[in-house]
Amino acid sequence: MKRGTGALARLSFRYLVRQPWQSVLMVLGITLGVAVVIAVDLANESASRAFDLSTDAVAGRTTHQIKGPAGSIDDDIYTDLKLAGVAAEIAPVVTAYIASPDLGGLPLQLLGIDPFAEGAFRSYFGSASGQASTSALTAFLTQPGAVLIGAELAERYGFSDCTPERLQFRMLDCSIQLEIEGRSELAIVAGLIEPAGSLSANALSGIVLSDLATAQELTGRIGRLSYIDVILPPQENCAACRSELEALLPAGVQLDDVAARTDTIAEMTAAFRLNLTALSLLALVVGLFLIYNTMTFSVVKRRGMFGALRCIGVTGREIFLLVLVEAVLVGLAGALLGTLAGIALGREAVRLVTRSINDLYFVVTVQDVGIPAVSLVKGWVLGVAATVGTAVFPAREAASVPARAALSRADVEESAGVAVRIAALAGAAAIAAGGGLLAIPAGLGWSFAGTFTIVIGFAALTPAVTKLLMGRVSRLLRRAGPLARMAPRNVVSALSRTSIAVAALMVAVAVTIGISLMVSSFRSTVVDWLDETIRGDVYISVPGVSGTQPEGVIDPEVVDWLSRQPEVERLDLLRVVAGDSPDGPVRIGATNNPLADGRRRFAASIGSPDRIREAMAAGAVIVSEPLARRLEIPFTDGELRLQTPEGLKVFEVAGVYFDYGNPQGIVLMDLDFFRETWGDDRVTAISVILGPGEDPGTATARFQEALVPIQSLQIQPNRSLREGALVVFDRTFAITTSLQGLATLVAFIGVLSALMSLQLEKSRELGVLRAVGMTGRQLRRLVLMETGLMGAVAGLLSIPTGIVLSLILIYVINRRAFGWTLHFQFSWEPLVQALIIAVLAAVLAGIYPAVHISRLATADALRGE
Repeated sequence: MKRGTGALARLSFRYLVRQPWQSVLMVLGITLGVAVVIAVDLANESASRAFDLSTDAVAGRTTHQIKGPAGSIDDDIYTDLKLAGVAAEIAPVVTAYIASPDLGGLPLQLLGIDPFAEGAFRSYFGSASGQASTSALTAFLTQPGAVLIGAELAERYGFSDCTPERLQFRMLDCSIQLEIEGRSELAIVAGLIEPAGSLSANALSGIVLSDLATAQELTGRIGRLSYIDVILPPQENCAACRSELEALLPAGVQLDDVAARTDTIAEMTAAFRLNLTALSLLALVVGLFLIYNTMTFSVVKRRGMFGALRCIGVTGREIFLLVLVEAVLVGLAGALLGTLAGIALGREAVRLVTRSINDLYFVVTVQDVGIPAVSLVKGWVLGVAATVGTAVFPAREAASVPARAALSRADVEESAGVAVRIAALAGAAAIAAGGGLLAIPAGLGWSFAGTFTIVIGFAALTPAVTKLLMGRVSRLLRRAGPLARMAPRNVVSALSRTSIAVAALMVAVAVTIGISLMVSSFRSTVVDWLDETIRGDVYISVPGVSGTQPEGVIDPEVVDWLSRQPEVERLDLLRVVAGDSPDGPVRIGATNNPLADGRRRFAASIGSPDRIREAMAAGAVIVSEPLARRLEIPFTDGELRLQTPEGLKVFEVAGVYFDYGNPQGIVLMDLDFFRETWGDDRVTAISVILGPGEDPGTATARFQEALVPIQSLQIQPNRSLREGALVVFDRTFAITTSLQGLATLVAFIGVLSALMSLQLEKSRELGVLRAVGMTGRQLRRLVLMETGLMGAVAGLLSIPTGIVLSLILIYVINRRAFGWTLHFQFSWEPLVQALIIAVLAAVLAGIYPAVHISRLATADALRGE
């Protein structure tokens, strides 16, 4: 028995070796599918791991944090708590996101600490090997502007010699410029921090460490702390000491659980990462069509051999295992190559995903992390399992066909004709089932399941549509010559293979249409929103590390100077702070023009703009649609609880407005009310409205020249602000476009594989045509006509599929994932482009088979070689 099994295995291996093009194409299809899945998974895992590393390096062993309602607290609170002798470890912290041209210009986190209070929290100082040395601590405390950076960061940018012992000789070499809220500050690298314990080199690469007083001076927050770190005793002793600690806190200052807050922030990116994962799986689904098509062809081509094996006593189970062994070999090869390709693609994917997270959610200072083994194993298992799972159907066909039928090739397409009808009914049922899954009101996973089911349903309709359209084309071309009549008939006669290739190409092109229509609709919606909300002629803000979230504080002297300029008609001021609610962190915005001169559009409101304005002056707020959906705030009669300096307060929600700035959402309130309640009169951004006839470009240039001595600011005219917002929008979808292109490439390979299969199978038939007088040129035309028709069918069927997919993405996926209401913008351009791509891909894929067939000697073709 073992000898027979070995013989079958060798037979399988020889077949794969003797059909190199088929084997290579099949392996390449699964390679690309696995590579895309691994690349996206690496990007998602890396972004998540980067956030964890950043948090762990900064928070250390912190269990809770004492925070204020507007992102900072008075440092007297720390002094009072120490004097009160609270039964908890506490340490003051000042932190800010900065950048340094001397350290690559990437986002970094400045962390100001008190070294004498750090022992229980973080291992930056101490006697253990791998921490900052005692001499580094001395320089850290005595050298003005002294900072410490991670050893890996220092090595990367040439500061590895900046040790305390050599500092006095290398002052100029060890100085770095820090860009902090529009100001350039000089700092000195007084020493290096080596990773120790749980502190990884990657985590330290995003941190610049300084003394507390130095951080306050660098950030301009004299007398203020970002927060106070707390370590409460173990759970059994925690309740009493927590109550004691909270009783000592002033009104509006609260004690937050670090783990709960971190989980809430990390959950913000969950929908973003799930969207990328779903899109990557679409590329793998397209690859599955390729595998199924090739495995089916390998079964069809060897039906005679299988019939002979059955006649000499080989069982159906052994033939089933034979086909599965081939699938395992292909799957292993594809998974291995896909893993290597996925690692290469993943590095670029990490950059794109990290940049999008920085733009939309929170700042990730760790830019490069290791490759998680779980991502590689996941891609490997998925590739092999997908290959074997797809091969089950052709394997069952090979094992279940009786010996006599196996020797008859005429049965193949007859059974395929029955399968076409069954597939059409199954496709219709799948589309209905997918619609039912989409109707489930909650759960993004159900939405993606419904989307995949609908796409597969349309794919199952492909054989029936192909047969129907080829019949119509055949009748239309009945007077166009024999080649024109033969091409559609040949497509139908090989429907068991051509339909799979057409389905793969259709799905890929439909994804292209769906995403293109979604992105164009999104972009159109954003453009309209920018037109409605950007009222000013010139926009002024502090340069930051995020593309969409204004941060930093504008010097009051800037506001005073602008208000005195003759060309300035009005200043719209905006203050943005990080706030808190019992439901998680909330961005709070305060402005003196919350309704954007009455042009802001609302999904729901309490009434007219005047009524909303009056309510906001009295303390009501308006919230963006993403925030309302994230916190499940009712669109009518809603309320929002916010932590204020006076404690927790409930605010009436006067309206829910459309906003596409970022998926976190924001709450807007009247500027005067905010200043009165929060005691914060600082400004984050200024929208300058010029007088009639004033030129924004001229005003921008004058403002830039005059304000440079006061503060380095980002000053841009209205048009530049819009363009900048659209640049952020476009780069957010850069990875989406890349994945879309890879899916199309997989489909192209699928069409090429199908045509190669047909060429090999029909060699005798084509040899007969050559023998009766058909020229090589006519054979090439015939093959290219067949491939062109296949591409046209794929393109035509992809149009309704793509439109349905775009509607799902716009009205279901985006709304449930990010809380955005988008307006569908129909355009013929993506449809025409998709049809051209489908036909062009199919024709290009047919060039090699056409040339190969035309050059094949007639005698060789008749022998089936």
